[in-house]
Amino acid sequence: MGHQHGVTADARTAPVAVWKILGAMRGEELANWRMARIENNASAQERGADQVPYPFGWFVACYTDELAVGEVKPMRYFGRELVAWRGEDGKARIIDAYCRHLGAHMGHGGKVHGNHLECPFHAWRYDDTGSVNEIPYSRSIPPQVKKPCGGWPTAEANGFVWIWYHPAGEAPKWDVETFPEVGSADWTPYDRYDWYIHSPLQFIAENAADLAHFQYVHGTANYPEAKLTFHEHLRTGLVHAKLGTPKGEIDGEISNASFGPGQAWTRFRGISDTLLVAGLTPVDHDLVRVRFAFTQPKSETEGPLAGLARALIRDIVKQFDQDKVIWDRQRFVARPPICEGDGPIADFRRWYYQFYAEWKDKPGADKAAA
Repeated sequence: MGHQHGVTADARTAPVAVWKILGAMRGEELANWRMARIENNASAQERGADQVPYPFGWFVACYTDELAVGEVKPMRYFGRELVAWRGEDGKARIIDAYCRHLGAHMGHGGKVHGNHLECPFHAWRYDDTGSVNEIPYSRSIPPQVKKPCGGWPTAEANGFVWIWYHPAGEAPKWDVETFPEVGSADWTPYDRYDWYIHSPLQFIAENAADLAHFQYVHGTANYPEAKLTFHEHLRTGLVHAKLGTPKGEIDGEISNASFGPGQAWTRFRGISDTLLVAGLTPVDHDLVRVRFAFTQPKSETEGPLAGLARALIRDIVKQFDQDKVIWDRQRFVARPPICEGDGPIADFRRWYYQFYAEWKDKPGADKAAA
């Protein structure tokens, strides 16, 4: 993600082209549009989305409070059916959804047995490695299903359940970042927003480096000045900008980062201190589930600045809606003809492509055509 959202935090700017699609929608209609599947969209193959692998890293599976003790939840991420459950010990666990016995989908009818997941078909019981530990009607367990298979490393932080994805099953290479503001008595509970974006995750992430689009998609008066840095799995960005408010322009600062492809955060200072924690998880090659979770100091949301605090969140969400119109129908261009003023898109791709394990041993110019 890593947007420099909020460059113009005044909704009174002139409508931009994508607003012809969004301008008439409000409230529930707009929320439904964010999550609706697109009918008659070009295929993943036609848009080049199938050329782009799933990147490895930590990704949001769900909010922590969406998985209660004893609950079983079906999921689909990375083109695979998964099942999550929370055992009696309170720990979240996620494995591949299909039972290794006769193929039942354990996310539909499966139940929690202690800390194990019990298949609804024949009650085979799984641990978090995908190993079958118990078969209640049999004195023996087939040796091939005793071996771990299909387990996903999980973590809980910042009010989310996270899963680690790597196509070759390699262990996590870094930890999930945590934020002291989340859950603090001095900061608000999350204000949550959700989207399905019909594109590879790379399209969304690349927006952080695309400076020219702010004027044409978001209606800013000029291009923002942004500094991006790249180091190992971390990308950081810093923007200093004039932020428009009903009381005139003020100096604002927007800092943002991505810890690998799936975990991003943005801090806004100037109008109202705001922390946005974002989770971006591929569902299929051309579908990403996006979750935005905002928290702000209660001293600002309950005081004279409360209106500005709410307006800032609305503007950030509005800008993401505008981007969605583009991403939903965008085609992957493997070797784009970058020109002066586009921003550090090439630098971003060189950093991002390290997370495509399938491209690890291919020369950079040949990766996307593989």
